[in-house]
Amino acid sequence: MRSDSTSHSPPPPATAAAAPPLLSVRGLCRHFPIHGRGFGRKVIGTVRAVDDVSFDLHAGETLGLVGESGSGKTTTARCIMRAITPTSGEVIFHPRDGTAVDLARLPEPALKPLRPRMQMIFQDPFSSLNPRMTVGEIVGEPLVIHGLAKGDELDARVDDILRKVGLKPEHRTSYPHAFSGGQRQRIGIARALIMRPSLIVADEAVSALDVSVQAQVLNLLKDLQAEFQLTYLFVAHNLDVVRHFCDRVAVMYAGRIVELAPTARMFERPLHPYTKALLAAVPWPDPEVKMKFDVPGEIADPSRLPPGCAFHPRCKECYAPCLRHRPELRDATGDGRFAACHRHDPAHASGVEN
Repeated sequence: MRSDSTSHSPPPPATAAAAPPLLSVRGLCRHFPIHGRGFGRKVIGTVRAVDDVSFDLHAGETLGLVGESGSGKTTTARCIMRAITPTSGEVIFHPRDGTAVDLARLPEPALKPLRPRMQMIFQDPFSSLNPRMTVGEIVGEPLVIHGLAKGDELDARVDDILRKVGLKPEHRTSYPHAFSGGQRQRIGIARALIMRPSLIVADEAVSALDVSVQAQVLNLLKDLQAEFQLTYLFVAHNLDVVRHFCDRVAVMYAGRIVELAPTARMFERPLHPYTKALLAAVPWPDPEVKMKFDVPGEIADPSRLPPGCAFHPRCKECYAPCLRHRPELRDATGDGRFAACHRHDPAHASGVEN
């Protein structure tokens, strides 16, 4: 098997083949040092929270990022938004003016003009809103910070975006505590949309909501995507939500993407053993269907990753190459389905090893 460590980036979908991706992530890493006790707090180890993540995200697309807690989903999203500074790698963003900017390397002052083009919807609608600010102040704050509107114009733009997310202009003078969880999340969505961004990163945006409210918010996000030509990076753990909301799905394990494919193809025939286990655990409204997450042990410790494939201690399909070589994300089928698994590596499939 070839031992190169270059991650192979997925090709663009046919509908976007002529245009560059809105977002290109290449070799993204975020490592956190582990400090020992005592004088000097010497670094004694490293947590590889995100370890060589690469993917493309095209304009108008919704890419789901899924995996167990601790797999690196949220850290990846926050590195892309530069809420956390990446250790290494590239995050190439194409704003609407056609330029290409590496967000991972920009100093903070240079990031400010790009902030309106990329916004985030947070998981918890209760803690992500300032309880001391009115809805109008919360939603209009980005416009004030960037000096884009004030006075009557500010009020008019806030009223307009509140209507678009299903709230009323009179809600502008109320405080967050007066609203339900679903309404608070709509306020968070309005705050993200007020700047007319190209990219929205939604970090578990519906996981804290009741099921019926989840459906309403997801439908709203779909409608807004069509109206504002939005592109979503959708971080989630609910695979049933991902199945109905996302165009493609990237599955993360121990800081790396182990499978990336169009949603329908992944759910019909998953390739990676970890993806198979995740899908087997999805509940179905049928008492005869038994769900079972049939994977022993816990997710790999990102500070002590095993050699070879990080999933091999839990994998029932593990064989010799898995113990020695870390699999790279490669085109496994020739039709846009990528997997980081030796079972789907042409070199190992033909019996060739290093």
